[in-house]
Amino acid sequence: MNSNDRADNAADNAAHPAALSAREHQMGNPHAHVTLVEYGDFECPRCAQAEPVTRHLVEAFGDRIRFVFRHYPDAEAHPHAELAAEAAEAAAAQGKFWPMHARLFSQSQHMKEATIYHDAEQLELDMTRFKGDLADHVYLQRVREHHAAGVQLGLRGTPSFFLNDVPVDVSYSLEHLENAVRAALGVA
Repeated sequence: MNSNDRADNAADNAAHPAALSAREHQMGNPHAHVTLVEYGDFECPRCAQAEPVTRHLVEAFGDRIRFVFRHYPDAEAHPHAELAAEAAEAAAAQGKFWPMHARLFSQSQHMKEATIYHDAEQLELDMTRFKGDLADHVYLQRVREHHAAGVQLGLRGTPSFFLNDVPVDVSYSLEHLENAVRAALGVA
């Protein structure tokens, strides 16, 4: 295998929803046979509507499902989305990705830089470290890697979901997502 083949394989794995690393932000059972991957944007109103649905699915089927969140900020439509994704990663470095995830989505329609810092303070993050991580863009590459993987998958917007590597169309209703999960689990 030459270096070009290795690069092609790495790109294929990055784009493939099931090619998840141990670094992924996940809830539920990491060994579950059903994996739900969301590509989301913290400033997207539809993603904010999806957050309680995905939380419900994990609470209802937590031992049978793995939920993974990946960043797909739309900087053109949502000017604070990339910063919010970086903030979520900075919070993750302090063990608080999911609490920051929930706070960011609860503020998605009124997101501003000051709101993001306020959320970090409310989560009792080490603010010197948090501010430094954001100022230095420590996690920007990770955010952009998620985004590039989404582009390779042909994503056109958020939220975008994959259930065991199969796209789930939620353009008409998030109820379709729950129905698809229930069907994958064999639950009526």
